Amino acid sequence: MRNWFLAATLSTTLCAHAAPPQRVEVVYELSHNGLVVAEVTHRLEHDGRNYTLQETWKGRGVFALRGEAQRISRGVVARDGLRPAEYRDVRAGRERRHATFDPSNGVPTREQQDRLSFIWTFAFAPPAGLVQLNVLDGKGSVTYDYRPAGREKVQVPAGEFDTLHLARQKRRPEDRSDELWLAVDRQNLPVRIRVTDKDGTQIDQLAVRITTP
Repeated sequence: MRNWFLAATLSTTLCAHAAPPQRVEVVYELSHNGLVVAEVTHRLEHDGRNYTLQETWKGRGVFALRGEAQRISRGVVARDGLRPAEYRDVRAGRERRHATFDPSNGVPTREQQDRLSFIWTFAFAPPAGLVQLNVLDGKGSVTYDYRPAGREKVQVPAGEFDTLHLARQKRRPEDRSDELWLAVDRQNLPVRIRVTDKDGTQIDQLAVRITTP
């Protein structure tokens, strides 16, 4: 009974703040084992019905020689999150990836995500319990299981935030560990994204600037 009450309370609290601003830009520093190697910018625009989400990577130092990378997701805003219609991934030296979806097919949003939209679908509809996502990118698909890991105060260059910590559940011991922190006090914007590979290599993405025109 107590667990049910906590889940219901958490769901009600998060849903009350679930919609991100209609225009927002979050700039991140991306580090590899503590060394900052890139600047990553997420730009979201939506009107409550449709959305465009763009991610741009710019390498720093020697990594700047690799050029820019860009991912774009467009689609529909639904009550249960984002429903992609199109996804593009363009990176120097790598085959372009493109995927199309049918946002009107009635499939639950978390069964039809791309590699950019799934991060922000949590911002629109934060989970109160374990959720399973099917993520596609034009080359294949992967299934992720995420579970809320509690509320945490998180300090990043952009400031201190009250966050909901989401952790990916491993299906196999060799799977990597993925974590997200959503700023509950800033309309669930993702302010930290961390990936830890099985060998301990860690990629950490920290918000350094949040702009809401």
